[in-house]
Amino acid sequence: MTTSPAPEAAFELAQVNIARLKAPLDSPQLKDFVDSLDPVNADADAADGFVWRLEGDAGDATDVSVFGDEWLIINMSVWRDTNALTAYMYQGRHREMLARRREWFERVQEAMTTLWWVPAGHRPTVAEAESRLLHLRTNGPTPYAFTLRTSFPPQGAQPVLGEVPEGLGCSV
Repeated sequence: MTTSPAPEAAFELAQVNIARLKAPLDSPQLKDFVDSLDPVNADADAADGFVWRLEGDAGDATDVSVFGDEWLIINMSVWRDTNALTAYMYQGRHREMLARRREWFERVQEAMTTLWWVPAGHRPTVAEAESRLLHLRTNGPTPYAFTLRTSFPPQGAQPVLGEVPEGLGCSV
C-alpha cells in the first residue's frame, strides 16, 4: 500500500512583534541582546515549522523601520502553524531572551505582537504587519489579527484559546 504525501497547507502563520528600545542598539545596555541576534535567528531558521523571516541589510531586521519610529524594532516571520511557533518561542536561547526582555525593551501597554494567517508562499510586508497590529489594538483578537492566547484557524472560525507558559507573555 502506498501513501501519498500530505497535501501542503493552504495557509501559513505570520507573526510580528515590535519592541521599544530602552537604549540605542550600539549601547552597552543592549550588547547582550545584539550579540544574541545571530544565534537566535539561526535557531529560528533551523526550527521545525519555520518558513521565513524578515531581514534587513544586516541579516536581521534591526534596520527595518516600523511605524516610522527609530526606537521601535521589528521581528516578523512565517511559520507552519501556532504549534511550531510556540515550540520555538519557549525553548533554548529564545526563551532566555524572553526572560531578559525587560532589560532591553520598554514595557508598553498596547499590543506589540500579533499573528495572522497568510496564503502559503506569501511573505508579509511591514505595512501589512502594521495594519494587523493596529487592528488588534482597536478590535482585540479576530481572525484578521490575533494572539497566541486567542488564536483562530485559517478559515477564521471560532477562537482557539491557547496555553502560554507562565511568566512568558507573548509580547516582547
